Amino acid sequence: MTPAAPLCLGLLAVPALTAAVEGLPSSGGMSLFVSFLQMGLALLVVVGLILLVYYGTTRLVKAVPAFGQSGRQIRVVESRPLGPRKALILVEVGGEYLLLASTETQVTLLKQINMLEEIELLDEQASRGSFLAFLNKSISRPT
Repeated sequence: MTPAAPLCLGLLAVPALTAAVEGLPSSGGMSLFVSFLQMGLALLVVVGLILLVYYGTTRLVKAVPAFGQSGRQIRVVESRPLGPRKALILVEVGGEYLLLASTETQVTLLKQINMLEEIELLDEQASRGSFLAFLNKSISRPT
């Protein structure tokens, strides 16, 4: 059941509730209550419709390749600011990784990175000097 269905059912019940209340002896407080109830249900319907339209458009944007990111060949992996209007940017273009330097006037290619080799190298360096590696070595030694 869609999120708007309970709201629609509630709106359908409002005229019946209003007719039932109007059949009662009139009192000023009861008509105020009915007006407040109608206003609250109308607000719920409007908010429900807004959420329904939002949900539908986000699904449409993700489903259509022209709107979504499925057809993109360039992806910014990470960006690190170095100062005002200066940054290092790691970009993936067609499976290759490029390290770019961006200033306020230009973008410069610093290095083309082979990620698998670089990650293995960084892992080796991190495991040599880390306290966790030292702790693991000391635990695994027989005493």
